Amino acid sequence: MTKKILGIDLGGTSVKFAILTQNGEIQQKWSIGTNILDNGTHIVPDIIESIQHRMALYGMTADDFLGIGMGSPGAVHRGNGTVYGAYNLNWKQIVEVKEPIEEATGLPFFIDNDANVAALGEKWQGAGADDDNVVFVTLGTGVGGGVIANGQLVHGVADSGGEIGHITVDPKHGFDCTCGKKGCLETIASASGVLNLTRKFSEEYAGASELKQRVDDGAEITSKEVFDLAKQGDDLAEMVVEEFAYYLGLACSHLGNILNPKFIVIGGGVSNAGEFLLEKVRNNFSEFSFPNVRETTHIKIAELGNDAGVIGASYLVKTGVIN
Repeated sequence: MTKKILGIDLGGTSVKFAILTQNGEIQQKWSIGTNILDNGTHIVPDIIESIQHRMALYGMTADDFLGIGMGSPGAVHRGNGTVYGAYNLNWKQIVEVKEPIEEATGLPFFIDNDANVAALGEKWQGAGADDDNVVFVTLGTGVGGGVIANGQLVHGVADSGGEIGHITVDPKHGFDCTCGKKGCLETIASASGVLNLTRKFSEEYAGASELKQRVDDGAEITSKEVFDLAKQGDDLAEMVVEEFAYYLGLACSHLGNILNPKFIVIGGGVSNAGEFLLEKVRNNFSEFSFPNVRETTHIKIAELGNDAGVIGASYLVKTGVIN
Protein backbone atom coordinates (compact mmCIF):
# COMPACT_ATOMS: atom_id res chain seq x y z
CA MET A 1 0.00 0.00 0.00
CA THR A 2 1.29 3.49 -0.88
CA LYS A 3 2.10 5.44 2.23
CA LYS A 4 0.02 8.47 3.25
CA ILE A 5 1.14 11.90 4.44
CA LEU A 6 -0.15 13.83 7.45
CA GLY A 7 -0.43 17.59 6.88
CA ILE A 8 -0.95 20.10 9.70
CA ASP A 9 -1.86 23.79 9.49
CA LEU A 10 -1.29 25.43 12.87
CA GLY A 11 -3.26 28.62 13.45
CA GLY A 12 -4.07 30.92 16.32
CA THR A 13 -7.64 29.65 16.75
CA SER A 14 -7.52 26.12 15.32
CA VAL A 15 -5.17 23.37 14.21
CA LYS A 16 -6.20 21.75 10.92
CA PHE A 17 -5.12 18.19 10.12
CA ALA A 18 -5.42 16.13 6.95
CA ILE A 19 -4.40 12.68 5.77
CA LEU A 20 -3.37 12.94 2.13
CA THR A 21 -2.10 10.74 -0.65
CA GLN A 22 1.31 11.42 -2.10
CA ASN A 23 -0.51 13.08 -5.01
CA GLY A 24 -1.95 15.72 -2.68
CA GLU A 25 -5.49 14.33 -2.46
CA ILE A 26 -7.14 14.88 0.93
CA GLN A 27 -8.69 11.65 2.24
CA GLN A 28 -9.55 12.67 5.80
CA LYS A 29 -9.45 15.99 7.61
CA TRP A 30 -10.32 17.31 11.04
CA SER A 31 -9.44 20.15 13.38
CA ILE A 32 -9.00 20.95 17.06
CA GLY A 33 -8.98 24.24 18.93
CA THR A 34 -5.64 25.93 19.62
CA ASN A 35 -5.11 26.20 23.37
CA ILE A 36 -2.76 29.15 23.83
CA LEU A 37 -3.01 29.19 27.64
CA ASP A 38 0.13 28.81 29.77
CA ASN A 39 2.40 30.30 27.11
CA GLY A 40 1.09 27.88 24.52
CA THR A 41 2.59 24.85 26.28
CA HIS A 42 -0.50 22.74 25.52
CA ILE A 43 -0.31 23.14 21.73
CA VAL A 44 2.30 20.52 20.82
CA PRO A 45 0.95 17.89 23.29
CA ASP A 46 -2.57 18.50 21.93
CA ILE A 47 -1.31 17.97 18.37
CA ILE A 48 0.40 14.71 19.36
CA GLU A 49 -2.70 13.49 21.19
CA SER A 50 -4.93 14.28 18.21
CA ILE A 51 -2.61 12.46 15.79
CA GLN A 52 -2.46 9.39 18.02
CA HIS A 53 -6.22 9.40 18.55
CA ARG A 54 -6.97 9.58 14.82
CA MET A 55 -4.41 6.94 13.91
CA ALA A 56 -6.02 4.58 16.43
CA LEU A 57 -9.49 5.52 15.18
CA TYR A 58 -8.57 4.72 11.57
CA GLY A 59 -6.55 1.62 12.49
CA MET A 60 -3.33 3.16 11.17
CA THR A 61 0.27 3.01 12.41
CA ALA A 62 3.47 4.86 11.65
CA ASP A 63 4.17 2.30 8.93
CA ASP A 64 1.22 3.70 6.97
CA PHE A 65 2.78 7.18 6.72
CA LEU A 66 5.64 8.77 4.86
CA GLY A 67 5.90 11.61 7.37
CA ILE A 68 4.30 14.69 8.92
CA GLY A 69 4.44 18.24 7.59
CA MET A 70 3.35 21.43 9.36
CA GLY A 71 2.93 25.11 8.64
CA SER A 72 3.31 27.37 11.67
CA PRO A 73 3.12 31.10 12.36
CA GLY A 74 6.27 32.82 13.55
CA ALA A 75 9.94 32.50 12.71
CA VAL A 76 10.57 28.85 11.88
CA HIS A 77 14.01 27.24 12.06
CA ARG A 78 13.47 24.46 9.58
CA GLY A 79 16.56 22.46 10.43
CA ASN A 80 16.01 22.43 14.18
CA GLY A 81 12.23 22.22 13.89
CA THR A 82 11.74 25.10 16.29
CA VAL A 83 9.46 28.15 16.23
CA TYR A 84 10.12 31.57 17.71
CA GLY A 85 7.95 34.65 18.05
CA ALA A 86 4.58 33.15 17.13
CA TYR A 87 2.77 35.66 19.31
CA ASN A 88 -0.73 34.65 18.26
CA LEU A 89 0.11 31.22 19.74
CA ASN A 90 1.54 32.82 22.90
CA TRP A 91 4.92 31.38 21.89
CA LYS A 92 7.24 34.17 23.02
CA GLN A 93 10.31 31.96 23.41
CA ILE A 94 11.83 29.26 21.20
CA VAL A 95 9.50 26.25 21.12
CA GLU A 96 10.60 22.72 20.22
CA VAL A 97 8.11 21.24 17.75
CA LYS A 98 9.95 18.67 15.62
CA GLU A 99 11.64 16.67 18.37
CA PRO A 100 8.60 15.88 20.55
CA ILE A 101 6.36 15.06 17.57
CA GLU A 102 8.96 12.78 15.96
CA GLU A 103 9.60 11.07 19.29
CA ALA A 104 5.89 10.48 19.94
CA THR A 105 4.97 9.33 16.43
CA GLY A 106 8.13 7.76 15.06
CA LEU A 107 7.66 9.72 11.83
CA PRO A 108 9.90 12.21 10.00
CA PHE A 109 8.67 15.75 10.63
CA PHE A 110 9.03 18.82 8.39
CA ILE A 111 8.03 22.39 9.23
CA ASP A 112 8.03 25.82 7.60
CA ASN A 113 6.30 29.16 8.04
CA ASP A 114 2.55 28.94 7.44
CA ALA A 115 2.52 31.48 4.60
CA ASN A 116 5.31 29.60 2.81
CA VAL A 117 3.47 26.32 3.28
CA ALA A 118 0.24 27.75 1.88
CA ALA A 119 2.25 29.02 -1.08
CA LEU A 120 3.50 25.48 -1.69
CA GLY A 121 -0.06 24.21 -1.59
CA GLU A 122 -1.26 26.68 -4.21
CA LYS A 123 1.84 26.04 -6.33
CA TRP A 124 1.37 22.26 -6.26
CA GLN A 125 -2.37 21.66 -6.35
CA GLY A 126 -3.94 25.09 -6.81
CA ALA A 127 -3.78 28.11 -9.08
CA GLY A 128 -0.01 27.75 -9.47
CA ALA A 129 -0.55 24.72 -11.74
CA ASP A 130 2.63 23.11 -10.33
CA ASP A 131 4.83 25.67 -12.06
CA ASP A 132 8.32 26.23 -10.65
CA ASN A 133 7.89 30.02 -10.44
CA VAL A 134 4.92 31.15 -8.36
CA VAL A 135 4.31 33.98 -5.90
CA PHE A 136 1.45 33.61 -3.42
CA VAL A 137 -0.03 36.74 -1.83
CA THR A 138 -2.60 36.22 0.90
CA LEU A 139 -4.85 39.13 1.86
CA GLY A 140 -6.25 38.66 5.34
CA THR A 141 -6.08 40.80 8.46
CA GLY A 142 -2.58 41.55 7.19
CA VAL A 143 -0.75 40.59 4.00
CA GLY A 144 1.42 37.49 3.86
CA GLY A 145 2.77 35.23 1.19
CA GLY A 146 5.51 33.07 -0.15
CA VAL A 147 7.87 33.15 -3.11
CA ILE A 148 8.77 30.03 -5.09
CA ALA A 149 11.57 30.53 -7.62
CA ASN A 150 12.98 27.73 -9.76
CA GLY A 151 10.96 25.26 -7.71
CA GLN A 152 12.37 26.37 -4.34
CA LEU A 153 10.91 28.51 -1.58
CA VAL A 154 12.83 31.76 -1.09
CA HIS A 155 13.70 31.95 2.62
CA GLY A 156 16.49 34.52 2.68
CA VAL A 157 19.48 34.59 5.04
CA ALA A 158 17.29 35.19 8.11
CA ASP A 159 14.12 33.41 6.97
CA SER A 160 12.57 36.78 6.13
CA GLY A 161 12.26 36.24 2.39
CA GLY A 162 8.77 36.73 1.01
CA GLU A 163 7.64 39.44 3.45
CA ILE A 164 5.27 40.70 0.78
CA GLY A 165 3.09 42.62 3.21
CA HIS A 166 6.03 44.89 4.03
CA ILE A 167 6.81 46.01 0.51
CA THR A 168 6.78 49.81 0.85
CA VAL A 169 4.25 51.30 -1.57
CA ASP A 170 3.57 54.76 -0.08
CA PRO A 171 6.55 55.91 2.03
CA LYS A 172 5.59 59.59 2.26
CA HIS A 173 1.86 59.62 2.91
CA GLY A 174 1.12 56.01 3.87
CA PHE A 175 -0.29 54.59 7.08
CA ASP A 176 1.94 53.53 9.97
CA CYS A 177 2.60 49.78 10.01
CA THR A 178 2.95 47.52 13.06
CA CYS A 179 6.47 46.68 11.82
CA GLY A 180 7.55 50.27 12.50
CA LYS A 181 7.68 51.41 8.88
CA LYS A 182 5.27 53.66 7.01
CA GLY A 183 3.33 52.84 3.86
CA CYS A 184 3.65 49.03 3.86
CA LEU A 185 1.37 47.13 1.49
CA GLU A 186 -0.22 45.49 4.54
CA THR A 187 -1.60 48.86 5.71
CA ILE A 188 -3.60 49.17 2.48
CA ALA A 189 -4.19 45.81 0.78
CA SER A 190 -5.67 43.89 3.71
CA ALA A 191 -8.92 43.77 5.64
CA SER A 192 -7.55 46.34 8.07
CA GLY A 193 -6.16 48.30 5.12
CA VAL A 194 -9.62 48.59 3.59
CA LEU A 195 -10.79 50.16 6.85
CA ASN A 196 -7.77 52.50 6.88
CA LEU A 197 -8.69 53.70 3.39
CA THR A 198 -12.38 53.96 4.25
CA ARG A 199 -11.69 56.24 7.22
CA LYS A 200 -9.24 58.35 5.22
CA PHE A 201 -11.53 58.91 2.22
CA SER A 202 -14.63 59.33 4.36
CA GLU A 203 -13.12 62.38 6.07
CA GLU A 204 -12.72 64.11 2.70
CA TYR A 205 -15.93 62.88 1.06
CA ALA A 206 -19.01 65.11 0.93
CA GLY A 207 -21.35 63.32 -1.49
CA ALA A 208 -24.18 60.84 -1.02
CA SER A 209 -22.91 57.40 0.00
CA GLU A 210 -24.28 54.57 2.11
CA LEU A 211 -20.72 53.77 3.19
CA LYS A 212 -20.19 57.38 4.28
CA GLN A 213 -23.41 57.26 6.28
CA ARG A 214 -22.33 54.06 8.04
CA VAL A 215 -18.97 55.54 8.94
CA ASP A 216 -20.53 58.74 10.25
CA ASP A 217 -23.00 56.68 12.31
CA GLY A 218 -20.13 54.80 13.93
CA ALA A 219 -21.26 51.45 12.55
CA GLU A 220 -18.80 48.56 12.39
CA ILE A 221 -17.74 48.01 8.79
CA THR A 222 -16.08 44.99 7.21
CA SER A 223 -13.94 44.85 4.08
CA LYS A 224 -16.58 42.59 2.49
CA GLU A 225 -19.23 45.26 2.99
CA VAL A 226 -16.99 47.86 1.35
CA PHE A 227 -16.45 45.66 -1.71
CA ASP A 228 -20.16 44.78 -1.88
CA LEU A 229 -21.10 48.46 -1.80
CA ALA A 230 -18.52 49.21 -4.50
CA LYS A 231 -20.10 46.53 -6.70
CA GLN A 232 -23.44 48.28 -6.17
CA GLY A 233 -22.00 51.61 -7.34
CA ASP A 234 -21.46 53.37 -4.00
CA ASP A 235 -19.13 56.24 -4.91
CA LEU A 236 -17.08 56.28 -1.71
CA ALA A 237 -16.70 52.50 -1.70
CA GLU A 238 -15.53 52.63 -5.33
CA MET A 239 -12.86 55.17 -4.38
CA VAL A 240 -11.62 52.86 -1.63
CA VAL A 241 -11.50 49.81 -3.92
CA GLU A 242 -9.73 51.73 -6.68
CA GLU A 243 -7.03 52.86 -4.23
CA PHE A 244 -6.73 49.34 -2.81
CA ALA A 245 -6.32 47.85 -6.30
CA TYR A 246 -3.84 50.55 -7.33
CA TYR A 247 -1.39 49.72 -4.56
CA LEU A 248 -1.88 45.96 -4.80
CA GLY A 249 -1.28 46.14 -8.56
CA LEU A 250 1.80 48.29 -7.96
CA ALA A 251 3.21 45.76 -5.46
CA CYS A 252 2.47 42.90 -7.86
CA SER A 253 4.39 44.76 -10.56
CA HIS A 254 7.41 44.93 -8.24
CA LEU A 255 7.15 41.19 -7.65
CA GLY A 256 6.76 40.60 -11.37
CA ASN A 257 9.64 42.85 -12.40
CA ILE A 258 12.03 41.24 -9.91
CA LEU A 259 10.97 37.59 -10.18
CA ASN A 260 8.97 37.21 -13.42
CA PRO A 261 6.96 34.29 -12.01
CA LYS A 262 4.51 32.40 -14.19
CA PHE A 263 1.72 33.17 -11.72
CA ILE A 264 1.04 35.65 -8.94
CA VAL A 265 -1.72 33.97 -6.94
CA ILE A 266 -3.96 36.15 -4.75
CA GLY A 267 -5.61 34.41 -1.79
CA GLY A 268 -7.03 35.16 1.63
CA GLY A 269 -10.42 36.47 2.69
CA VAL A 270 -10.22 39.79 0.85
CA SER A 271 -9.63 37.92 -2.42
CA ASN A 272 -13.24 36.71 -2.24
CA ALA A 273 -14.08 39.89 -4.14
CA GLY A 274 -12.94 37.79 -7.13
CA GLU A 275 -12.81 39.11 -10.67
CA PHE A 276 -14.27 42.45 -9.60
CA LEU A 277 -11.03 43.10 -7.71
CA LEU A 278 -8.71 41.14 -9.96
CA GLU A 279 -9.54 43.11 -13.10
CA LYS A 280 -8.56 46.36 -11.38
CA VAL A 281 -5.37 44.83 -9.97
CA ARG A 282 -4.39 43.48 -13.39
CA ASN A 283 -4.88 46.90 -14.98
CA ASN A 284 -2.50 48.52 -12.50
CA PHE A 285 -0.06 45.62 -12.75
CA SER A 286 0.06 46.10 -16.52
CA GLU A 287 0.70 49.83 -16.18
CA PHE A 288 3.74 49.37 -13.93
CA SER A 289 5.23 46.15 -15.30
CA PHE A 290 8.16 45.71 -17.65
CA PRO A 291 6.65 44.81 -21.08
CA ASN A 292 7.91 41.22 -21.17
CA VAL A 293 6.73 40.66 -17.58
CA ARG A 294 3.32 42.08 -18.49
CA GLU A 295 2.97 39.43 -21.19
CA THR A 296 4.33 36.42 -19.29
CA THR A 297 3.33 36.84 -15.61
CA HIS A 298 -0.34 36.16 -14.90
CA ILE A 299 -2.39 37.16 -11.84
CA LYS A 300 -4.91 34.59 -10.62
CA ILE A 301 -7.22 33.99 -7.67
CA ALA A 302 -6.22 31.17 -5.29
CA GLU A 303 -8.15 27.92 -5.62
CA LEU A 304 -7.55 25.88 -2.46
CA GLY A 305 -9.05 28.10 0.25
CA ASN A 306 -8.44 26.76 3.76
CA ASP A 307 -6.93 23.52 2.41
CA ALA A 308 -3.81 25.26 1.05
CA GLY A 309 -1.99 24.87 4.38
CA VAL A 310 -2.44 21.12 4.87
CA ILE A 311 -1.74 20.42 1.20
CA GLY A 312 1.42 22.52 1.29
CA ALA A 313 2.48 20.80 4.51
CA SER A 314 2.18 17.42 2.79
CA TYR A 315 4.33 18.76 -0.05
CA LEU A 316 7.09 19.47 2.49
CA VAL A 317 7.06 15.78 3.33
CA LYS A 318 6.81 14.58 -0.26
CA THR A 319 9.80 16.64 -1.39
CA GLY A 320 11.75 16.16 1.84
CA VAL A 321 11.49 12.38 1.99
CA ILE A 322 11.34 11.34 -1.65
CA ASN A 323 13.85 13.84 -2.99
